[in-house]
Amino acid sequence: MVRLPKWLPFAAAIPFGFLVNVGAAQAHVKWFCAFNVAGQPRGLENVLCPDFEYLFGLSILALMCGCLCEGTVLGDAMMRSLDRATRLIRDNIEIIFRAGSAFFFISIWALGGVLLTPELKTGSAAIGVIQLGIAAGMLSRRTMPFSALGIAALFAVGVWNYGIFHLADYPVFLGVAAYLALTGLQRDLFGLRPIDVVRWTASITLMWASVEKWAYPEWSYPLFAEHPAMSLGFDPDFYMRAAGAIEFALAFALIWTPLARRIAATMLSAMFISAVFAFGKIDLIGHTLIVVVLFGIVADNPGKQSKLARYPWLVPAAYTAALVLFLGAYYLMHAVLFGTTLT
Repeated sequence: MVRLPKWLPFAAAIPFGFLVNVGAAQAHVKWFCAFNVAGQPRGLENVLCPDFEYLFGLSILALMCGCLCEGTVLGDAMMRSLDRATRLIRDNIEIIFRAGSAFFFISIWALGGVLLTPELKTGSAAIGVIQLGIAAGMLSRRTMPFSALGIAALFAVGVWNYGIFHLADYPVFLGVAAYLALTGLQRDLFGLRPIDVVRWTASITLMWASVEKWAYPEWSYPLFAEHPAMSLGFDPDFYMRAAGAIEFALAFALIWTPLARRIAATMLSAMFISAVFAFGKIDLIGHTLIVVVLFGIVADNPGKQSKLARYPWLVPAAYTAALVLFLGAYYLMHAVLFGTTLT
């Protein structure tokens, strides 16, 4: 008989605990703790441990259950409820994106010395001018593409100063730039709506961040020392594995079926918003754009059922492929750029 770990009966409650208790998964650890991007990450043999395998299995089970609801009476009722609850957001999503973007860039300009996120520092006065210009561009649809160019320029400066590996944490900024440009020009991108483009970049951003939780759990240890209740009573190492597993599964769901991505975006929004109460102004400003994107996903109803909903059995293969792709890309890219070992 296979002996299951003692924590397994409680594992299903972890996502709900995250909604009411602030944890390292919600706060971007680089904004609050010391880190070394070039340091040796945890070896893959330590990441791919029995705990990881159980969490992997639970993630697939949860995603399968969500997909099986799609198109059923229950799933249709949930979609209608989400439509009713988010009608105001859906009807004003462009204004929300513009207002959120203006708030974000004015806020980081007011903080001073910040490029795009709190740990990306700059001493250039020109950066502040660009940030204010991006915010001003939100006043008119005609000038939104120029603001998009400004965001892309700041991202390029970040890559130049901090390297592509560090900025791999933040492709969502390029997604927001694409959304603003496409919306301003009233275009789509090869059939993809602006909200779909930014949804994909949000998913990629969060899946990459999940791998970082597995690779560098020690970065979050000071947060556990400062906020002991954050671990929900679990060992910090296990908590970080679980945090990464939950975030990765929800991020993957953002590129899956409409119901799955709307529920995932709802849960992720709750996580990011709950973090503000413990981590304050910096966390509020830093996560403004990702929360705006998630609100857009929660409110979005494409009006047609995804073909993926007909094939829930694809979930294990697709999820495994995504996990292998992001784990492999993270560790291989790190080894190439910094000369670290893969094991």
